[in-house]
Amino acid sequence: MSRRRSALVGALVAALATLTLLPPSGQPASAQTLGAQSVARPNGDGFRQSRTIGRTFLDAQGGEQTVGSYDLTVSADHTTDLRGRERINVSWTGAPPSGGRASNPFGENGLNQEYPVVVLQCRGTDDARLPAAKRLRPETCWTSSFFQRSQVTKPNSQALWRVDRYASDADKQAVSGTGAMPSGTCKDAVADGLNTHLTPFVAASGKTFYACSQDTMPPEAAVGAAFPPSEIAAYSDENGDGSVDFEVRSATENESLGCKREVACSIVVIPITGLSCAAPDDAMASADRECRRYGRFPSGSSNFANEGIDRTVGPDLWWSASNWRNRVSIPITFGLPPGACDVLDPRPPVGFSGSELMAQAALQWAPAYCLNKKRFKFQLNQMPDQTGWNLMQTGDSPAAFVSMPHDTSGPEPVGYAPTAVTGFAIGYVADKPDNGGEFTSLRLNARLIAKLLSQSYPASALGTGHPGLEKNPLSIQADPEFIKLNPGLSQRASEAGATLLSLSNSSDLVRQLTEYLAQDQDARDFLAGKPDPWGMTVNPSYKGIDVPTAEWPLLDTYEPKTQDPCRQANSSVYLTQVAAPVTTLRKIADALIDAWPNVQSRCDGDSSAWKLGRIDRQSYGARFMLGLVSLGDADRFGLRAAALHTTGSSYVAPSLTSLSKAVAVAKQKKGDPRGPFDMSLKTLVAAKGAYPGTQVVYTVARTHGLAKADARTIASFIRIATSEGQRIGRGNGELPEGYLPLRRTGATAALWRAAQSTADAVEAQKAVGDKGTGDGADPAPGTSAGNLGKAPAPAGPGKGGAAAKPGTTSGDVVTAETQAASSTTALSMLPTLLVVGLVAAVASLITRLMAFRRGRA
Repeated sequence: MSRRRSALVGALVAALATLTLLPPSGQPASAQTLGAQSVARPNGDGFRQSRTIGRTFLDAQGGEQTVGSYDLTVSADHTTDLRGRERINVSWTGAPPSGGRASNPFGENGLNQEYPVVVLQCRGTDDARLPAAKRLRPETCWTSSFFQRSQVTKPNSQALWRVDRYASDADKQAVSGTGAMPSGTCKDAVADGLNTHLTPFVAASGKTFYACSQDTMPPEAAVGAAFPPSEIAAYSDENGDGSVDFEVRSATENESLGCKREVACSIVVIPITGLSCAAPDDAMASADRECRRYGRFPSGSSNFANEGIDRTVGPDLWWSASNWRNRVSIPITFGLPPGACDVLDPRPPVGFSGSELMAQAALQWAPAYCLNKKRFKFQLNQMPDQTGWNLMQTGDSPAAFVSMPHDTSGPEPVGYAPTAVTGFAIGYVADKPDNGGEFTSLRLNARLIAKLLSQSYPASALGTGHPGLEKNPLSIQADPEFIKLNPGLSQRASEAGATLLSLSNSSDLVRQLTEYLAQDQDARDFLAGKPDPWGMTVNPSYKGIDVPTAEWPLLDTYEPKTQDPCRQANSSVYLTQVAAPVTTLRKIADALIDAWPNVQSRCDGDSSAWKLGRIDRQSYGARFMLGLVSLGDADRFGLRAAALHTTGSSYVAPSLTSLSKAVAVAKQKKGDPRGPFDMSLKTLVAAKGAYPGTQVVYTVARTHGLAKADARTIASFIRIATSEGQRIGRGNGELPEGYLPLRRTGATAALWRAAQSTADAVEAQKAVGDKGTGDGADPAPGTSAGNLGKAPAPAGPGKGGAAAKPGTTSGDVVTAETQAASSTTALSMLPTLLVVGLVAAVASLITRLMAFRRGRA
């Protein structure tokens, strides 16, 4: 076994040991809006701190002059149980107003601006009780380039850190920042008469990267790395206020930084107020003059030409003593990694197959099962809804997750248990012109979505020769209909603006989206061939397409005629390259986070090897991209969600309120207490304030013909998922943002009752016509919805298996009986999982032996 694998196993076993010491994080949600605009967050999960910061100069006699004083307040909307690539809204008031705004504030692109607020992710915290190695220091803060952390061979006039009044004696030397300069790797970092200060990066492994050049940075800082820079030199307005959606990286994305559940980390906010300058020194007179500058750009101005700045008020000296002492550190914690249960629990999993809409819920629910030995090991096997349904019907999966009714092909009856209320969103990233910040109120109607899906925008000059599209705008940005709905955006067309990044496979989500098109007269007319009021027409390949459909086809066949040798060597359908659908919603979310369209029209190479590939990431300030995402992903990753047209002039965005109004119109067929709910798009659109993207995710299972163990397992899951699993929070077993909780009362009451009825029927496994729950007769004692509170209560998720008292409730959430059971369909994975279990057992034994020896010492 490799050291890395041993370390992973040991860390996860250690995480399991500490779970009982962690306080529960879930509390009732305080906000009501989903999406990046105003995310619902549990109370007590945020951060707020105020402090006075300033800048001072010392004169030749040592007298102090205060030249700037600010009352800074920093806030963060949530800080606990984080996942990799999750975005946290960090805001502040009272900072110095910024000047010389950069066109791109991320990584080294943000260096040429004045008085920014630098936001970094660092390993360690400012907790004085921690050993020095685990405390926060510049050496454990991540930057993507050495330019952001080291100053190499600078003349005296640029060695401003040497005249910082708070600098240590060591840092005032010509060469500083590291005890011994590594002569081999940093031989060019020292020159006579010049100054060098290195701020090495110390990785989680203990390895030191000296950061004297790009070659001496950690591997994740390589040029063209997998993830773009997340550290930012952010802009404060003329009142000193600002905010950023800061993306955190776990050890999965950045192994060198190494932030995970067992490792204390922080988001560090450093307001650049300008260096505080020491008493003048003749030997460093030129540096002293530069230190006492106030900036060359007025507040509120921009520096799009990337001109030089007064570096004493710039971000590249964030590590200097004057700036570092003004920091505000926000402690953050990470949740268990997605594969934790595979290592921590050797039992075979019970795989529920189907909808990706359950991905974020399953991520938090799974540890509450695998860490509780009284429960089975729950696992989401993500796949197209229809595939999951088919596996459930054939018995290859005990249960499935779907979000629409499916046709029954087998003889056994199937019950639908509402398990989650969530849905889809049209996620977007869009920048205002002239670097005016992000656009935050996008609106879309059904016809615009139909235009995007039907490949009716030519996208670029390559598409203008397409028959039938000659007069169409190149992309949605240039579409008069879109411009009228969303004034203030750039009208410059782009390939990414000609498409909606969507799924390539079958999905209930796609069916609901296309049902949204089908219920709209304007969208239907457009797809049938009727021009819109501005003369735009549908791509002839899609004229008359039937909607709704669960799988959106790529029907266009046009291949551009061009003299480009790359395209001549790679002749293909151009608009298919633009659409380039993907297999999972998570891939779409990642593309939106990075503002990296999946458009495959880039040509590279030479005459010997031309190839087509993905276009570049969009530049900050000129981003525009649309993608189909789940509400769970939208909230987890801080993605913005478009408001969708309903009736008249109404546009409804996803929120707890709009999801609740949608569910309120859902109706179950009379006489079918275990059937799906009818929530047609026509009804949703007509309901005032209801979000058209709302979907109910069902746990579906056969109510006859299942093995008793499987039946008990599924019934147990439904009861837990609709009780404990509906407590909003960020911890194990809780319901993440992006989902409307099911309750015994209110708009979701009928869904909750249907779930309990289905759980009873699944557990009873009565054939149609038999007495009992299989045909609507009285349920078995101790299992009905009315008797749930009388059953033995399960151990609370994330609480180390401590059982609650029978009959206890939390608000209107009732705990349900938990039974340990396993699925016969999971036995095929037993050999592999036994190996994993053996690894975990060995790691546990080693940990115990080490503890025993320490106890004997």
